[in-house]
Parts: sequence; C-alpha cells; structure tokens
Amino acid sequence: MTQYCALHPLDQATTLESLDADRYRGRFPPSYFNMVGPFGGVIASTLLNAVLSHPKRHGDPVSMTINFAGPVDDTDYEILARPARTNRSTQHWTVELIQHGQPAITGTVFLAIRRDSWEGADIRMPEVPEAAKVDVLDTTGYRPWMNNYEFRVVDGHFHPDGSAPPQRDSHSTLWMRDEPPRPLDYLSLMALSDCFFPRIFIRQQQRALVGTVSMTTYFHGDAESLRRQGSRSLLGVARAQRYFKGYFDQVGELWGDDGELLASTHQIVYFKSEGF
Repeated sequence: MTQYCALHPLDQATTLESLDADRYRGRFPPSYFNMVGPFGGVIASTLLNAVLSHPKRHGDPVSMTINFAGPVDDTDYEILARPARTNRSTQHWTVELIQHGQPAITGTVFLAIRRDSWEGADIRMPEVPEAAKVDVLDTTGYRPWMNNYEFRVVDGHFHPDGSAPPQRDSHSTLWMRDEPPRPLDYLSLMALSDCFFPRIFIRQQQRALVGTVSMTTYFHGDAESLRRQGSRSLLGVARAQRYFKGYFDQVGELWGDDGELLASTHQIVYFKSEGF
C-alpha cells in the first residue's frame, strides 16, 4: 500500500515554481497571514528558499537582510534571485519579491563555505526552565500565523486582553518551535527569527499599528548544528533598545536547547503612537 506524506505547512508556504534561471513564482497561504499581509518570517524564508534552490548557489547562509518596501497580499508574486558576485568561498545575492508589477520586498543574502576556525562566544544562553516545564501558549484568538508555532513563554508575555499594565522594559524569553514539529533547517530558523511579538506590544501591553521595515538575521550555526537541534524547541530572547519618533528596534537571539547560539536578529519597526 502506498503511503503519502503531506508537506509541512512551512514547506507548503515557501514552495516556489521555477520560471527561468533567476525567477520563481509563488503565493502565500492564508494560514500564515498576520495583521496586514503574510507573516514577515515566512516571506523571508521564501526569499531565502529561492536562493538555496538556485542552481548557482555556492555555500550556506551566513546573513540575510530584507526590506519591506510595500504590502504583500494573497495573490501570485514573482521572486527574482540573482548572484551579484561569487568568490572562492563566498557569494552575495540580491533578491526581490515583485507583486502587481512593482517590488514589495527587496533584500540581500550572503552565503559562504565555512572553514574550521577558532570558536568562542561572548554571551551565554540564559538559565531557564526546560521547555517541557513551561506551559504552551494558547494561540486561540491570535493572528493565523501563530497557529503554525508552539510558544512556551518564560517571561515577557503580551496579554492581549489588557489584563497587564505597561512594563518597564520589553525583554522576553520563550521557547518556540514549528507546529507540527519540523526538523530545523535554514528556512525554519529564518522564519523563527521573526516570531517575537513586537516589542511595543510587550512594553505597552496593548496592540498598536506596527510594521517591520528592515530585518537582518545572522546565522551562527551550520547545517550540522541545525541537524543536531532537530525538531526540539529553540529558546528565543528579545528586547528593544529605543522607541523614537515612530520607530523602534528589536534585537533577538535564538538558542539551541544545548546552549549553542544558532542565530541573532535585528529589526527596525514602524509604529503609530496614537492611544499611548
């Protein structure tokens, strides 16, 4: 009897049809939508998938920056992924997501063939209860994209019912993974790096009109590091540094459950301050 395995929701959402050497076509499913358009993490993962699927790919991701130039909707889009320069062990890419005849997302991806070297770290994973000892967040009533993840909040939770007062800072610590579980790879790690609540939600304990303008993720682990992590939860840590004249930043870390820093991320986010 033949058995069929359904694609994981993330793989369905990031699936692309190759049109020619540098162009791909896709469409984001409603299950990954956020306040306005798709969840930014799945947009970034899809752009990264275009690079990683390209026949001229040379190396593995070290960093990715994407800029949200305009809204994305639930109609077809095209992605243009082109290698700008290839060196012996590094490769630089430009990527664009084009919808309705104009760029909605622009970005760059840096790939490298990593060499063995001295290793060290200046920061350590926080000491927190293991994931199994932290309650799973009930995502009922949240945006659709959150149902594709399991969150276990250790501290710094956002209470959308208004039951919590404004906080002194926006620091959050939480366990997170794909739901249903999926072995970690570069695509899922890229999406998970955008899974934090906007910092102003935590600080003010109320929703606001927000939108990421630019996001950079740095990949500190290699393919073997991600393979070792498997489908277990990552520990995410996030904070903001300043809210000023309509924009705030967000700094995040993603740790494997063995204490290895797998990724860090930085964003600049637009917000509307009415009501604060």
